[in-house]
Amino acid sequence: MQFPESWLREFCNPPLSTEQLAQTLTMAGLEVEEVKPVAPPFNRIVVGEIKEAAQHPNADRLHVCQVDVGQAEFLTIVCGAPNARVGIKVPVALVGAALPPGDDGMPFLIKVGKLRGVESYGMLCSAKELKLSNDHGGLLELSSAAPLGQDIREHLKLDDTLFTLKLTPNLAHCLSVYGVAREVAALTGAPLTAPSFPAVKASGAEKLAVKVSAPDLCGRFSGRIVRRVNPQAPTPSWMVERLARCGQRSVTALVDISNYVMFELGRPSHIFDLDKIHGGLDVRWGKPGEQLKLLNGSTVTVDDKVGVIADELEVESLAGIMGGDATAVSDDTRNIYLEAAFWWPKAIAGRSRRFNFSTDAGHRFERGVDPDQTVEHLDRITQLIVDICGTADTTCGPIDDQQVNLPVVPAVSLRVARACKVIGMPLSQAQCADALERLGLAITQTEGIITVAPPSYRFDLQIEEDLIEEVARMVGYNNLPNTPPLAPITAKIRPETQRSAFALRRSIAALGYQETINFSFVEERWEHELCANPNPIKLLNPIASQMSVMRSSLLGSLLQVLKFNLDRKAQRVRVFELGRVFLRDDSVKNTDATVEGFDQPMRVAGLVSGTADALQWGHKERPVDFFDIKGDVETLLAPRQSVFEPAEHPAMHPGRCARVLLDGVAIGFVGELHPKWRQAYDLAQAPLMFELDLDALLQRQVPAFTSVAKHQAVDRDIAVMVTDKVTHAALMDAIWSAPTAGLLRNAVLFDIYQPKRAQDLDASSLEKSYAVRLTLNSEEATLTEEQIDHATQAVLASLLSKLGARQRT
Repeated sequence: MQFPESWLREFCNPPLSTEQLAQTLTMAGLEVEEVKPVAPPFNRIVVGEIKEAAQHPNADRLHVCQVDVGQAEFLTIVCGAPNARVGIKVPVALVGAALPPGDDGMPFLIKVGKLRGVESYGMLCSAKELKLSNDHGGLLELSSAAPLGQDIREHLKLDDTLFTLKLTPNLAHCLSVYGVAREVAALTGAPLTAPSFPAVKASGAEKLAVKVSAPDLCGRFSGRIVRRVNPQAPTPSWMVERLARCGQRSVTALVDISNYVMFELGRPSHIFDLDKIHGGLDVRWGKPGEQLKLLNGSTVTVDDKVGVIADELEVESLAGIMGGDATAVSDDTRNIYLEAAFWWPKAIAGRSRRFNFSTDAGHRFERGVDPDQTVEHLDRITQLIVDICGTADTTCGPIDDQQVNLPVVPAVSLRVARACKVIGMPLSQAQCADALERLGLAITQTEGIITVAPPSYRFDLQIEEDLIEEVARMVGYNNLPNTPPLAPITAKIRPETQRSAFALRRSIAALGYQETINFSFVEERWEHELCANPNPIKLLNPIASQMSVMRSSLLGSLLQVLKFNLDRKAQRVRVFELGRVFLRDDSVKNTDATVEGFDQPMRVAGLVSGTADALQWGHKERPVDFFDIKGDVETLLAPRQSVFEPAEHPAMHPGRCARVLLDGVAIGFVGELHPKWRQAYDLAQAPLMFELDLDALLQRQVPAFTSVAKHQAVDRDIAVMVTDKVTHAALMDAIWSAPTAGLLRNAVLFDIYQPKRAQDLDASSLEKSYAVRLTLNSEEATLTEEQIDHATQAVLASLLSKLGARQRT
């Protein structure tokens, strides 16, 4: 919410500087987000009047003007503005004036200059040159009543400050200049000038028939007819100025008056063209399929959850949000109907966001607007209309005030002892009572208890904690004591056998991956397709229809990231995410860190697509394959030895998927995206991905010292024929289980050979050759040929007994 400081000080003017006032508001919970001057620094710019405007003798687009600035002689100033003409009053920068700083931060100094042979003794200024607006269409035209020679800062009241408040939803009563002034008076003790609302005398008994059919939508509806107004009357400059400084542009006088009262008193209202209303008005819930063209030009379709104001033929307004185009006031309007109502906050909340827009009126009504002063505020609007748009024939009808369902505000009690405990400082009952009374709250007291009857404009005072907050605000958050914790603080030391999640992130990034952070809310279709999860955890209030369930896997989020990057022509994508997934688990009970019935483990997932390496001259490009990402997983788990076994996963290719086991425990999957999901996501190349439990990756072995071998190692190569179904893991298990008397130090597969398949052999008869290099050594002495042969034969015997292997000759 933005407003000028001068307007605030008309209601309450405490003896505080601008900076002190901003600090006071912030420390009371009304955060001042920004304080900035209305105009940048400049000087020696005064009001002047163009007395003559002759064509420049040497330039078609320049005029030589004689300007009266209240001095003994006119000033000759050359100007190229298209609206430079005799009789208008404009800002004049005198010789020696300093205009607002430019991009270089230096002020622009005005000197005597010569333009196309004609000397110019100053400069006529536009609003953009003074940095008052972005309008550069011509000179800034001032009021005809502006005194000649008066400083432009004084005339336009530019020595003012704009406050921008960032209000929390519970401070609805501060969504007006008067509401903020009421808080300032309570905080500083400065007197508050309350506005008066003299009743506008009715000239007749004419009323518009209004029916409130939905008391749960509208609790009070006040309106009146005003006839024979002048909608083309200009808005007074003081009102245009204040609206502009509140961030609201001027539209027409009638619309400006409605907006002005909203910023002044926090009362949104609406003005209908009376002649465009068919019959009477009905305040009701919408009917499915009804349409309304709004003032912003968009057409919306309502349903029975959206409040409307309708006449006998059609919907004319979205209740509490925005009026309709059909009954909008225009230059041809002569008779109007003024409306000020109390709309129940729950009936307005979220409605405008359904239609992808928001309004100042909806913002206020969904937080709560005072239901008690609709008549008084309607009188204020009426008086302004009569003063600004009134004619000699203007007549006002009586106010039709229908009170159908006003809120009943229960009393709230505050226990002084409880307030002291929550706030954390000793407070007497008198201090608490004084704080609440300064806020204008009616209180009654008993021993240790203060009972408050909340006023109609305070929708946020419902429970004891609300009153405690008000006491704390009046005390000032900056005045609360700084109490250090009494319990000793001991750092939680991470065991040496565990690395941090940040260290894991750095390790994955070192492999060329980039981290992504995604929503835990995902599309329900992902859970069905990628996770085979028929019953995902659904959100009660999703932020979007495509984010309606909690994810049970990270893979869907990574696929979305991949698709986003491929659509933007990324050639090589390597991404990972470390995040939480959400699973149903009846064994989980409620604790400080868990929720009953739901398991929330942390996982790490990665995805690669494109080439195995970035473009380089060292070797040819090749697409990434299963063994590349399997190697990344092994690197992350090293030095612990992982085992990969064939498996199936709903998101992965049935023949190119492996379960990852660590110490015999399954910790995740690695594989290629399933062909049907590759086709569904329209991917030219199937990505490779993995998903592992975070806890398994955080565990690590503590390095242990081993002496360097003193004797030379011996290598022996063996080649064995095995059936086609024998895996590398099975081969290594058989080799390492051989009784080599501790001489086997390493075994590496370095060649695979498979003879051409004969036509008459079935799959079970196929064989392949594995070539393995064995490294043997001893700590005691150099190995003899007998020891080497014995160890080699032990390995061959183990392969024969476990795999049915035979040595290749």
